[in-house]
Amino acid sequence: MTAPTARRPPEVALRVVSPDDVPALTALAVANRGFLAPFEPERDDSFFTEETQLRAVEGALEKHATGLCVPLVVLAGGEVVGRLTVADVVRGAFESAHLGYWVSEHVGGRGVATAAVAQALDLAFGELALHRVQASTLPDNARSQAVLARNGFERIGYAPQYLRIAGRWQDHVLFQRLADG
Repeated sequence: MTAPTARRPPEVALRVVSPDDVPALTALAVANRGFLAPFEPERDDSFFTEETQLRAVEGALEKHATGLCVPLVVLAGGEVVGRLTVADVVRGAFESAHLGYWVSEHVGGRGVATAAVAQALDLAFGELALHRVQASTLPDNARSQAVLARNGFERIGYAPQYLRIAGRWQDHVLFQRLADG
């Protein structure tokens, strides 16, 4: 009897999103519509079109040009499989940002999100010279909480009715990682 072989995680990389990514991002949005729905704001049908995805990419790139965010795509084995954004960058005494991410269901459980978040932290604490990165999850999102824990985030609080997700205001657990953490 042969022992089962473990699936090797794909090579993971991040890069700034481009309008050239719109077809892949649209296909991912359509393919993951049901999978992501419990974790995102309600989306009408227009969200799942290339036109809307292009507007979102262009808007993110405008914010990037002003230093307010770093909008990235997650690549696994060279394929676009998700998005990750270092958002709401605040300078001065705060030197902080929020981290948001998702990966396609088809690569879930293979270490892709964990590797992508690790690379984003390298960027945040390296090139961006941030002091703090915050992330939040729904209380029952154990998978995302595990990704954050594997990357050294600590739970710092609980925010009632924090974001309108899936059509209603929902509580979130708050996490942070400090540059020296």
